[in-house]
Order: sequence, then structure tokens, then C-alpha cells
Amino acid sequence: MSARQRILERLRHSSPPAQSALAAPARFADAEQQERRRMLPLPALDADERLAHFTREAESLGAYVYHVDGSAALEQIMDLLDGDSSALSWAADQLPMPELHAMLASLGVSVAAENDGDARVGITGVTSALAATGSLVLESGAGRPRSASLLPDRHIALMTAEQLHDDLEAWQAAQAAQGYPAFRQASNTVIVTGPSKTADIGHQLVKGAHGPRELHIMVLR
Repeated sequence: MSARQRILERLRHSSPPAQSALAAPARFADAEQQERRRMLPLPALDADERLAHFTREAESLGAYVYHVDGSAALEQIMDLLDGDSSALSWAADQLPMPELHAMLASLGVSVAAENDGDARVGITGVTSALAATGSLVLESGAGRPRSASLLPDRHIALMTAEQLHDDLEAWQAAQAAQGYPAFRQASNTVIVTGPSKTADIGHQLVKGAHGPRELHIMVLR
């Protein structure tokens, strides 16, 4: 019998190891009954206060936030396009301004192919927004390409105040009530908090390392 066979034989006849604590689900049977602490607890806020808090948090992270109606939003988007003739975008029916593509086309701006790495501007909607951290939740899928919020240097996100949740925990609770569509139905879900930046190398802040250098959030009235 070889050394390998002797070792395997001893393992076969050895006593099974004691069950680990992690393998004993009974210890955690009441975990779902425990109250979860919120990471960034907010006081009770009405709709206007929630939106104001979201705006402050997003701007403190370097995002630009505009409170605009449809016509002002189009004017602002054209300013941000700054002469570009195309932009990446979610599908028209996935935006809170479903007429936006037609309006842009009338002004000579087309929607670029979703894999167009030369597009400088990307336009998306949002699935949700989180007031406590000034964050946006984006779910990708049919009509919602990830590239629109990741490839371009400038990301324009369109949202409404009705899409705001207080915080991540409130969004998670809403997801649980709906059967977690952000994870079961979306191909990818990301939480965007400010423009892309890193200081990994030499503690020098660099913007645009892993995504857009600029984040422009338009809250449609």
C-alpha cells in the first residue's frame, strides 16, 4: 500500500469532525426577527426635506444636482452635450422623459450604439435614489445598458422625487416586499455615490478612474 493510500485509508476510518457553529442553523433561527440598525439613521422627513437632504449629500460628494422641469432639463442636457452629436442612453421608455430621444433628434443629437467607447456623455434614468447618502440605484437590463453610466466621461441621470428612499435599508425593505427584483430581474445592479474617483496610488485623488468623472443628476418636476 502506497503512502497516499495509507493516508486516504486513515481519513476514511477517522471520526467525523464536530459540527461547526456555522453549520448549526438553529443558532441563527431568530436572526430575521432581530431589529437591524440603520447605518446612517435619518430623522422623520417629509418629501421636501428628503429631497433637500439628498441634494446636499449628492453635492457634497461632487455631483451636480438640478431641480428642473422638462424644458429646462432639455436645455441643461444640451449644454452638457456641449456640441456633441451623439450620446449613449437608456431606451426612451426607460427614462422619466420618454420624449427625450425625439427631442434630441430634432436638435441633431442621436443615440450612440451602446458599445460606443467614444461617446463622451451618457444619459440614464435611475431605479431608486437614497437620500441618506445622495446615492443612485441603477438596474441594468433590456433598454438599460450598463455602458451608458460607465463608459462616458460625463453621466447625466434623470430621476423624480418619487423615486427617493430614505436610505439603503429602506430600499432593501422595498426590495424584499417586491421579491428582490433588483437582483432577480436585473442583469446588474449598482449603487452610484458621486462621480468615480480613487486615491489608491500615493493618496492622490484621481477622478474618472473606474467610471465617469462627472455626475449630473436632474430631478424632474
